[in-house]
Amino acid sequence: MGKIIAIVNQKGGVGKTTTCVNLCHALQLRGKKILLCDCDPQGNSTSGVGVDKNTSPNIYDVIMNGVEAEKVVVKTKYFSIIPANRELSGALVELVNMEGREFVLKRALEPIKDKFNYIFIDCPPSLELLTLNALCAADSVIVPVQCEYFALEGLTDLIGTIKTINKRLNPELKLEGILMTMYDPRTKLSIEVENEIKKFFGDKVYNTKIPRNVRLSEAPSHGKPIIAYDMSSKGSKAYFQLASEFVKAQKTQGK
Repeated sequence: MGKIIAIVNQKGGVGKTTTCVNLCHALQLRGKKILLCDCDPQGNSTSGVGVDKNTSPNIYDVIMNGVEAEKVVVKTKYFSIIPANRELSGALVELVNMEGREFVLKRALEPIKDKFNYIFIDCPPSLELLTLNALCAADSVIVPVQCEYFALEGLTDLIGTIKTINKRLNPELKLEGILMTMYDPRTKLSIEVENEIKKFFGDKVYNTKIPRNVRLSEAPSHGKPIIAYDMSSKGSKAYFQLASEFVKAQKTQGK
C-alpha cells in the first residue's frame, strides 16, 4: 500500500522544494520506489532533477484535462516525477467552478498510489486550491520550518488549517513531522525556535535538522539533488539522516 505525503508551508523560502527533491532521492537510494508530484507552478522540483519545465503533458493536464497520471510520469536517474510549470497557475482559476474541485488530485493519484512506496507532493507557498488538493490527496504532511522569529506563528496557522481539513474533507490526514530547516547551531535564534516548536509539538519534530549549506543551495542550478551533486556536504548528510529517520518512523506506523 503506497502512502502520499504533502510537503507544505504557506511561507516561501523555507525549504519545501529542497526537502522534496532531496528526501525523495535519499529514499530512492534506500531502495524505495518514489514519485514526486510537482504541484507548484514555479516548477522548481521539476528543474531541480534536470527535467525540462516545458515537458508536456504535465500535472496541469492531469488536473484540468483528465490525462492519466501514469502517462505523465517522467523517470529520472534520481526518482520518478510528475512535472509542473507556469501553466499550472491557470488551474487556480479554472478549478474554482469545478464540482468536487478539492479532490481532483486525489482522484488522479489513486490509480497509481500502490505502484510506489511513497508519493510526495511539492506544494506552492500558499494555502489555495492546489495546496488544498494536495492536503485532500495526502495521508500525511511534512512541514519544513525555517529557524526564524515568525516561524511559530505561521506554523500555528498551518496546523489549524490541517486540522480543519482533517475534520471536513480528509479524515485520514495526519501530521507526519515538522522539519527544522536553515538551522545554524551557532546562533541563539535557531536553538530558541527549535525549543519553542518542540515545546508545542514534541516528538512530531524530527531530530534531523537541515543546516544552512552553500552546496545545498547550488545543487538545483545543476539539476541535481544534493547527494548527486556533493555527497560529502553537510546538506547531503542531513538528508540521508532524515531519510533514515523517516523510514524508521514508517516501520513504527506499519507503513
